[in-house]
Amino acid sequence: MHSGTGGYLKQIFCKTACLKILRIELTEFSKNQERDWIKQRFIGVSVCILFVFALLFLRLVYLQIIKGEEFRLLSEKNAVRLKSIKSSRGLIFDRNKKLLVDNRPSFNLKIVLEDAGEVKETLKKLAQLIDIPFDELMDSISQVENSTVYKPILLKNDISRNQLAIVEAHKFDLPGIHIDIEPTRYYIHKKTAAHLLGYLGQINSKELKTGKYPNVKSGDSIGRYGIEKQFETYLQGKRGGRQVEVDVSGRIIKVLKTVKPVAGLDLNLTLDLDLQQTAEKLLENKAGSVVAIDPDNGDILVLASNPSFDQNDFIGGISQKKWEALMSDPGKPMVNKAIQAEYPPASTYKVITSFAAIEEKHINIDNTEYCPGFLKYGNRTYRCWYKHGHGDMNIIEGIAQSCDVFFYRAGIKVGVDKLAQYAMGSGLGKKTGISLENEKKGLIPTSIWKKKRYKEQWQGGETLSVAIGQSYNLVTPLQMAVLIAAVGNGGTLFRPRIVRTIKDGYGVLVKKIEPEITGGLPASKETLKIVRKGLLKAVQGQRGTAKKIRLENIEIAGKTGTAQVYSIKKNDKRKTEEMKYSLRDHAWFVCYAPADNPVIAIAVLVEHGEHGSSGAAPIAGALIEEYIKGSLSKKTLPE
Repeated sequence: MHSGTGGYLKQIFCKTACLKILRIELTEFSKNQERDWIKQRFIGVSVCILFVFALLFLRLVYLQIIKGEEFRLLSEKNAVRLKSIKSSRGLIFDRNKKLLVDNRPSFNLKIVLEDAGEVKETLKKLAQLIDIPFDELMDSISQVENSTVYKPILLKNDISRNQLAIVEAHKFDLPGIHIDIEPTRYYIHKKTAAHLLGYLGQINSKELKTGKYPNVKSGDSIGRYGIEKQFETYLQGKRGGRQVEVDVSGRIIKVLKTVKPVAGLDLNLTLDLDLQQTAEKLLENKAGSVVAIDPDNGDILVLASNPSFDQNDFIGGISQKKWEALMSDPGKPMVNKAIQAEYPPASTYKVITSFAAIEEKHINIDNTEYCPGFLKYGNRTYRCWYKHGHGDMNIIEGIAQSCDVFFYRAGIKVGVDKLAQYAMGSGLGKKTGISLENEKKGLIPTSIWKKKRYKEQWQGGETLSVAIGQSYNLVTPLQMAVLIAAVGNGGTLFRPRIVRTIKDGYGVLVKKIEPEITGGLPASKETLKIVRKGLLKAVQGQRGTAKKIRLENIEIAGKTGTAQVYSIKKNDKRKTEEMKYSLRDHAWFVCYAPADNPVIAIAVLVEHGEHGSSGAAPIAGALIEEYIKGSLSKKTLPE
C-alpha cells in the first residue's frame, strides 16, 4: 500500500475514533445531565410531599390538641339524641264512671348543661326573668347525681303560664333552657276522698337505685299515699322515646323516629262520688270519719276523713309553708281517721258482748236484768248513762236502750278473755286488709295482754268497762263498718274492696278484683236474729237511743255510742258543754239499712261530738236517705 494512502487512512481512522470518543463522552454527559435532573425533580417532589405532610401534621395538632375539646363538644351538639317521652298516668273513676283523677299538661322547666354555655350566668339570667331564687335553680342541678351534660335536668315542675311566656320570649338569651310539656296529675274535686285517693311526690335518688321503678326517671313523680301509692304498678305507664337531630344550640332540627309512650291503666273504684261528697259536707267543721260499705260484697261506698287536704298542693312539690300548716293543724288532716285513728268503741261494742253472752248461754231472750241506774261491784259504783235507771231489761231492750247495767252484768258472766275471743272473731283487734297502707289494728285487751304490758293482774272491775266498750278497747271506724255490715248481711265478714276493675285506655279489662270473704261472725243465726231485733228497735222503737233519725218508709237498724275521753271525777259538776272541747266525748253510730235487706252499712265517728244519738246518727241518716231514696245504688254501672 502506498505510504501516502496509509497515512491518509490512519488520519481517517484517528478522526473516526475521536468522533466515537466524543460521541460517547457526549452521551455520558447527556446521561449525567438527565440523572441530575431526575434527582433534582425527586428531591423537589420529596420536599413537597414532606411539606404537605408537615401541614397535615400541624393541622392535626391544631384540631386534636389546640381545638380538640371545642370540636368534641361541637360534634356532640350537632348530633342525634334520644329524648324520653313521659307517659300519662292511669285515670281513676268512681263506681258510676265519674272521673275523679285526671291528667293535665304541665310546663316543666329544664336545662341541658352542654348547651347552656356558662351555666351560672344562664341561671342567673333565668332567675331574674321568672322570679325563682338562683340558689333553688342551682340546687336542682346539684341534687342530680352523676348527671351527664347532654341529659335534661329538671329545674322547676309545672311553671305558670306567665313564666312560660317569659322563657319563650327570651329563649335565644337562655341557651340550654327549654320547656317540656308533660302530663301531670289533676285531682278534679278539691279535697274529695283525699285520704283514699292519695297524692304523688317526686322520686328520690335512693328509690331510683332500688330498681323498683323501671319506667321512672329522675324528676318524675310516684304515688306517695293512698291508692296512688298502693296501685303504682298499674297506674304508672311506660315511657316512650323520640330520636331527634339537634343543632349546636340544642334546638331540634327534625324528628327521626318516635316510639309512643304507653299510658298507665285506669282504676274503677267502688267509691260513690255523690255519697262521698255528701258525707264530707256533713263532716264540715267537725273532726272524724264516715265509712259506708255495701254489705253484700264489702265495697267501700264512702271513706271520708276530716279535716282533709288538697292533693293538688302536692303537684310539683308542696311548699314548706303549706306542709308546716298541715303538720301543725290540731285536727291532723294528714291522718286517715277511717283506718289510722283508734277510738274506744263505746256502746257499739255491746253487739260483741251480746254475741258472747248469748252464745255462751249466760243470757237468752227471756232473761231480764233490773237497772236501778247503777251497779255496785267491789268497793266501786258503776253507773248507767241513764241515771234514773231503765228498770227491767231483756237483751233486745238492753241493746235498744243501751242499758249499761245490763251489759255490766253480762260482762261479768262472760269474762274479759271470752269477750276478747268474740271481738277478735268479729274482726276487731286486727287489720281488715283494705288495700291502703298504715292501717291500724286497734286493741282488744285480755288478761294475758295486761300481764305482759303492765306486769299487773286483770281486775274484775275492768271487765265491766270492757263490756260497754271502754277501758283499753280501741277500734277504727273501718273495723266497725265491716262488723255492722256483717251483722246486716247475716254474718259474713268481707275484706273491704276499693278497686273493682283495672282497664287499659281502650276499656279492655286487665284485672278484676273479686269480693273476698275473710270469715264469719262467731254468732249463730238465732243469735244474730236477736241482736238485729235490738238494733232495729234502737232506731225504730219508742225508747230507742237513735229514734230521732227515723226515716219514712226506710227502716234503719243501728247502735249509738258515746266514747269517754276524760274520766269525770265524782265532784265535777260541769256540764259537757262547759268542758274543754278536747275533753268532750266522741260520738259513734253504726247502722245498716233497710233493716230487712240492707244495701248499705255505715260507721260514723265524730271526735268530741258528745253523744252518738245527736252527734253521729244524723249523719248516717242523711246518707241512707240519699243513697236509697235517691236510688244512687241503682245507677251503678256494670263492672
